[in-house]
Amino acid sequence: MNGRCACGSVTFTTPTDKPLNLYHCHCIECRRQSASAFGTSAIFPFFRVDDNPNISHFTRECDSGRKQNCYFCNKCGSRILHAHIVEGGEPPVVAVKGGLLEGLDWKNAKHIYTRSAVVPIPEGVESWVAEPDFVKAKN
Repeated sequence: MNGRCACGSVTFTTPTDKPLNLYHCHCIECRRQSASAFGTSAIFPFFRVDDNPNISHFTRECDSGRKQNCYFCNKCGSRILHAHIVEGGEPPVVAVKGGLLEGLDWKNAKHIYTRSAVVPIPEGVESWVAEPDFVKAKN
């Protein structure tokens, strides 16, 4: 899938033509970064974006206690993706911000950290009050 930030300074292509999973995260940090009721992350096999000079990052601790690097466009500020920090290697996946992706199929998104939700969670969707069991959540 092709993606780009708001100003077009950062463009990228995901390693697969569709995400492994799609999450609407209702945690406070995702609400802050998206400036909305939730953040949407499309999960893809790991790929690098930090070789682009228009990308910067910061590191934060997640509710789960894990640390992640948060990559963003240093021109317009659009969040690009998150990658958990793995000692001695690269993470298996990255979480690309859904609104950046062309042609993303938003159906069947799963809701996580619903304990912090400020909007109703649709009935019948797959959801977790906190972090999902990622082993069971894999497609």
